[in-house]
Amino acid sequence: MDKIVYFDVQEDEQDFLQSHNEGKYNYYLEKNSLTNILKIPDEYKDARIISVFTTSRVGKEVLEQFPKLELIALRSVGFNHIDLDYCNENNIVVENTPNYGNKSVAEFAMALLLNVCRKITQAYFEYKEIDIDTKNFTGQELGGKTIGIVGLGAIGSEFARLSYGFDMNILGYDIMQKQDLKENYRVEYTDFETLLKESDFISIHAPLTNANYHMFNEQAFKKMKNTAILINTARGEHIETQALYNAIVSKEIAGAGLDVLESEETITDADYLVDINRLNEGTLRQTILNTRLQQLPNVIITPHIAYNTKEAVNRILNTVMSNINSFVDGVVDNNVN
Repeated sequence: MDKIVYFDVQEDEQDFLQSHNEGKYNYYLEKNSLTNILKIPDEYKDARIISVFTTSRVGKEVLEQFPKLELIALRSVGFNHIDLDYCNENNIVVENTPNYGNKSVAEFAMALLLNVCRKITQAYFEYKEIDIDTKNFTGQELGGKTIGIVGLGAIGSEFARLSYGFDMNILGYDIMQKQDLKENYRVEYTDFETLLKESDFISIHAPLTNANYHMFNEQAFKKMKNTAILINTARGEHIETQALYNAIVSKEIAGAGLDVLESEETITDADYLVDINRLNEGTLRQTILNTRLQQLPNVIITPHIAYNTKEAVNRILNTVMSNINSFVDGVVDNNVN
């Protein structure tokens, strides 16, 4: 019977995984993330399959401890937390779970935009402190404004649909153009520089690549409107954090709503809580920057939860089990390497 170890298992995932693995696989449910500091029990080491979420960081040092590993079944779309080079060299298949969070992430991005535009969180906290000056909460409407969408894949397309419902003008930037978005939601495709200059709001929905790393940098922010708001539910590395902080403090742009950050793991991962010496000069600087950014009143930061709805989690689990079952039957689905 094939052995599978599921890492990063949340309480609300346990019943599903138990019912779908019982009698089919020799399986283990592990609540901890798979990282360098996790002492891997001996009974896990001969697993043929492991399944992880984005909170695991699966590098060479980790993978070397699974000599019989053939499949990494991701419970995520993204795979930048996996050492694909090692996997390719050692014939380990990596499969993801695409299209599970299109609505969840797009709706969350719109919620962040509304929050920053209408200063909802700021008003909430000031109201709790009985420190109320309604002049501080003057916001702006979305209708009639221009939204720039960077990346119009499944999530970006759903965000375009929501933006159209808010009566917004939509600019799109992507290497591929979709005719249905042009026809149904009046998306106007343009170049990146034009999108920066003409957008009142910008929302990022692109996968992270070498080409778009730090695409929002000092030069980009100087081209944006000083009333612009930037939303990011994709990957933190799309934005150069220092440049964003400077742009907001100097009022080059008006604010930001972020569900992802550069080096976000230094705040959320147990590795850094257990052993602060893991912070090198670069990650320490980034952590300080993230903390300073969080203190700005016109910035909303959430802990990478845009995907996290009951519906999306259910789609993730169904897809990962389908991926595993197919792999055991000799079929590779949704592979990324």
